[in-house]
Amino acid sequence: MNFLRRRLSDSSFVANLPNGYMPDLQRPESSSSSPASPATERRHPQPLAASFSSPGSSLFSSFSSAMKQTPQAPSGLMEPPTPVTPVVQRPRILLVIDDAHTDWSKYFHGKKVNGDIEIRVEQAEFSELNLAAYVTGGCMVDMQVVRNGTKIVRSFKPDFILVRQHAYSMALAEDYRSLVIGLQYGGLPAVNSLYSVYNFCSKPWVFSQLIKIFHSLGPEKFPLVEQTFFPNHKPMLTAPNFPVVIKLGHAHAGMGKIKVENQHDYQDITSVVAMAKTYATTEAFIDSKYDIRIQKIGSNYKAYMRTSISGNWKANTGSAMLEQVAMTERYRLWVDSCSEMFGGLDICAVKAVHSKDGRDYIIEVMDSSMPLIGEHVEEDKQLMADLVVSKMSQLLVPGATVPSPLRPWGPQIKPAKSPGQGQLGPLLGQPQPRPSPQGGPRQAQSPQPPRSRSPSQQRLSPQGQQPVSPQSGSPQQQRSPGSPQLSRASGGSSPNQASKPSVSLSSHNRPPVQGRSTSQQGEEPQKSASPHPHLNKSQSLTNSLSTSDTSHRGTPSEDEAKAETIRNLRKSFASLFSD
Repeated sequence: MNFLRRRLSDSSFVANLPNGYMPDLQRPESSSSSPASPATERRHPQPLAASFSSPGSSLFSSFSSAMKQTPQAPSGLMEPPTPVTPVVQRPRILLVIDDAHTDWSKYFHGKKVNGDIEIRVEQAEFSELNLAAYVTGGCMVDMQVVRNGTKIVRSFKPDFILVRQHAYSMALAEDYRSLVIGLQYGGLPAVNSLYSVYNFCSKPWVFSQLIKIFHSLGPEKFPLVEQTFFPNHKPMLTAPNFPVVIKLGHAHAGMGKIKVENQHDYQDITSVVAMAKTYATTEAFIDSKYDIRIQKIGSNYKAYMRTSISGNWKANTGSAMLEQVAMTERYRLWVDSCSEMFGGLDICAVKAVHSKDGRDYIIEVMDSSMPLIGEHVEEDKQLMADLVVSKMSQLLVPGATVPSPLRPWGPQIKPAKSPGQGQLGPLLGQPQPRPSPQGGPRQAQSPQPPRSRSPSQQRLSPQGQQPVSPQSGSPQQQRSPGSPQLSRASGGSSPNQASKPSVSLSSHNRPPVQGRSTSQQGEEPQKSASPHPHLNKSQSLTNSLSTSDTSHRGTPSEDEAKAETIRNLRKSFASLFSD
């Protein structure tokens, strides 16, 4: 701007201008209908000098506004990013299957999935639920509960499930395995997994997994109690040793367990098994000193010791003393080995007995429906809540964060090649052309190696894929769509055209056609351009119109930009005021 101000205030610059252009600028617009003759204008030289400041200032202001708008033109190509409005995610529904003694909503209060999605807790027992599962529609759960004497009926689609209740028990005539199947049918994630919950509906089935661990680790590291399985009462003739403990069917909390002292009692129990029409297991009675329970909730471990005070052989029946003991590596190995069954158990516990002779025997493993004991019940519930939130954050990822496979990749800027890189080819990690989207063929590469160019001559193509180099050839080859190139000055071109590279605007708006290579796209315009010679004039006009934009983006230094601007202004003055 300082350069233009000095240039326009120079008297020699004004004197070299054609005669009559200053009065034309000074004349009001109303005089355009009756213009004065040049002879009349030459009789009044005084107003020209007196009013030099007025047209000069107006001319300077007009060019100032033009120069202010010129740098803003390229920046207008990059629109400022519009502020993204935050998407309000719907709350995730957590279904907790547990009795009404524990209010799980308070343990999830204030917790969010991924830090920004609310959690809505729905709690009910298996007996209060019903559902319908679909292939594409997920699982719709109907809940009918009674809270404070009020019956609540609600239907919803849960996103996650926490199972804290047994799905099957022969003693209580409760069989909700069909609901577990329906939840699994709807593809719902859960803690523990619905696959493991269904497998835990049969204790002998779970014990078979303990047998696998026993054979894998050995009796020293994993001491498993000796047990015998009978599918019905017929094979139950006698036991090798007495006393024995007989367990009927699938029951919990010490139900269905009987201690048999001799053969006569054993025969009597066999008739009971026949009436129950179920399977049974027998195992040697262990005169225990105390029971051991090792639980695992996520990555938290606890070990408890329970000693019977009432003298009952069932330590969980009657009075007992419970205390927390140190977590040893032996106990950790037990619970870690059991947590790997059925695809992984996030919450589990191992029960064992310590005999009076100092030996340990593993008798059972429990899943997420295990009862919580000890002084840290509230802490354990909070640990379960944190575990569920962590699993929900991993599995229930919002849809906005998942990248779409159809989303186009951003333009990649490739560096210019060195002179020797074209000969080595892809052996030195040469950047390869980006493959066409949706499985289209790749663009054909030029058989000729690219020539090295100076930094002032390198300029990115409008697509930002590779540097554009000037190539000699016919005008039809320079105007081929899909491959914008810099126009080179021929022998008959003017110096102005030789100093200003231009790019065809048609190449900006027409991307390469899918399914065609670059060579095929270049041959088709050559055939179609021959019967229309007037396209060369329109193309040259288009090139001249796009000169200012391309020269601004391709000029490496500010001095050359200023010189180019002065040359354009001089030519504009000569063309406008020559007449």
